[in-house]
Amino acid sequence: MTDTIVITGCSRGIGLELAHQYERAGWRVYATCRQPETAYELNDVARGSGGRVTVHPLDVANAAHVAALAEVVGSTPIDVLFNNAGVYGPDDQELGALDVEEWLHTFRINAIGPIKIIEALLGNVARGRRKMIASMTSKMGSMADNGSGGSYIYRSSKAALNAGMKSVAVDLRPRGITVLTLHPGWVKTEMGGPGALITTAECVTRLRGILDRATLSDSGKFFQSDGAEVPW
Repeated sequence: MTDTIVITGCSRGIGLELAHQYERAGWRVYATCRQPETAYELNDVARGSGGRVTVHPLDVANAAHVAALAEVVGSTPIDVLFNNAGVYGPDDQELGALDVEEWLHTFRINAIGPIKIIEALLGNVARGRRKMIASMTSKMGSMADNGSGGSYIYRSSKAALNAGMKSVAVDLRPRGITVLTLHPGWVKTEMGGPGALITTAECVTRLRGILDRATLSDSGKFFQSDGAEVPW
C-alpha cells in the first residue's frame, strides 16, 4: 500500500526537499504552496513523479484555501500531515518598532494556520496507517532556549504554535495519532542564509528519520533534527 503525505509550504527550501524525498521514496505527495504557477522546481518534481506528486494552491491563513484542499484530498487516508509553511515576519522585531498588523499576520500563518489545517484533515489522518502529524517550529519559540531576546514576533508565533501542538498531542493521543513538533536546525535556505550549517537534503533526511522512528510514546515532544529533545 502506498503511503500518503500532505506537506504545506513546498515551493522552496525544506518543503521542496520534503516533497522531493518522499516522492523518491514512492509516497503519494499532496504538495501545497501559495503560488503553484511560479513554483517551477516543485512543478518539475511533480512532472517527473508519474502522478505521485500533485501541486495545490494553499495560503494557510486563507480559510477558503484550506477548505478547497480538504475537498481535493476527499476521503484519502493521510499517513503523515506535515505543517511546514511559515514566515519570519518583518525584519524589525525589536521593542519600539513592533507592527501590530505584521504581528497578527505572522500569527495567522505560523500559529493558527497549522491548527486549522489539522482540523480540516484530521479525519484523513485518523484513517491513515501511520497516523502522524508534524509541525515545523523553531528553537526560537522555546522559553528555556531564549538567551538573546528580540525577535518578538517570530518567537511568540512559534511559542504559540508549540503550545497548540502540545494540546493537539494530548487531545489526539486517545485516537492513536502521534503529534510531533520539529526544529530543523540552521539550514541553508532563504531564511537560514548561505552560512548555515546543513543543507536542505541533510535536514530532511534527519527529519524523515525522526518521523520513521517515532511512536505514540513520543507524541507531544519537541525534537531538533539531530533527534535531541528541545526544552519548552
